[in-house]
Amino acid sequence: MANSASLDGYVHFEGFDSFERDAFDRKKIRAGMRKAGRLVMQKAQMNLALGGGRDGYPVSRTGATLDSIKAKVSRSGFLVRVAPTKTGAMKAYYPAYLHYGVKQGRRLGKLAPGAGVGKSNRRAKGVRAQALAARASGEWRITPRDNYMADALQDSSSQVQRLLAVAFADALS
Repeated sequence: MANSASLDGYVHFEGFDSFERDAFDRKKIRAGMRKAGRLVMQKAQMNLALGGGRDGYPVSRTGATLDSIKAKVSRSGFLVRVAPTKTGAMKAYYPAYLHYGVKQGRRLGKLAPGAGVGKSNRRAKGVRAQALAARASGEWRITPRDNYMADALQDSSSQVQRLLAVAFADALS
């Protein structure tokens, strides 16, 4: 599992790159994108519901994360984004905490008045680096979970490519 920004959740298919966007019927493209987004959304919800606790996925206790997975077609219609969104049932956007994890201990804050060195109340040389290293080597409060969204796209990428190829071919005529 990679905790960095990557293109795991991206699908590209060849064959229609030489055409201008104006050549396509946008209604048909948007319909195809909605179908592809719905397919990936349902697969991600299934991954989360059935694989909870196993396969490194988070456990679904209340179903708020399941309900938060939405597919949104861009304004131009040539892109669909499937992702968990913050809903009213969530106090914070916790799918990010589940994916990236949370380290034990708190962030370094300002020093208390008079606790530092000198007139500007700074930390002594090397103290900040030691504190950051201690926190980084510490335990996880919430361990990072696998990316069920990228896995859903990877599992259904051939179906998505087929759906979009048909939609783009229909939109040309």
